[in-house]
Amino acid sequence: MKAQVSIIMGSTSDLPVMEKAAQVLNELQIPFEINALSAHRTPEAVEKFAKNAQENGIDVIIAAAGMAAHLPGVIASMTPLPVIGVPIKASLDGLDSLLAIVQMPPGIPVATVGINGALNAGILAAQIIATRDKSLGQKLIEYKESLKKKIVQANEELRTISYEYKTN
Repeated sequence: MKAQVSIIMGSTSDLPVMEKAAQVLNELQIPFEINALSAHRTPEAVEKFAKNAQENGIDVIIAAAGMAAHLPGVIASMTPLPVIGVPIKASLDGLDSLLAIVQMPPGIPVATVGINGALNAGILAAQIIATRDKSLGQKLIEYKESLKKKIVQANEELRTISYEYKTN
């Protein structure tokens, strides 16, 4: 089994956030890998990874970083593959990393999810792959249907809560 998605994080301290991407990819049965690489501390390793990712069978890269958050952009500058950036809330409530990831120069796009939005990054990676994999597309439809069912169930549970002035 070869990885289709690569989850890269600037530090293993990002793992509690990035596990959500891993969990959804696992649930959707998409092979993935997880590695820690730093744009600032291991730039040579980042370059080697980015330049070889496509040749190694990777279809989508999810790159997470906090603070200065250069990792997603650096990777995007060295690969033709789609890169999804996950800003990590490390300082300034994550605003610094969000701005660092979304403000890419022309020609070096990074799709960016919300702060600590690893779950959405995993789903977006799956949606990209599903453009050529109909069975995965069906799994995504089922996944999204399950989200609807959770809300319906939540409303049923809310109906059982009683307050003197509650009208529904």
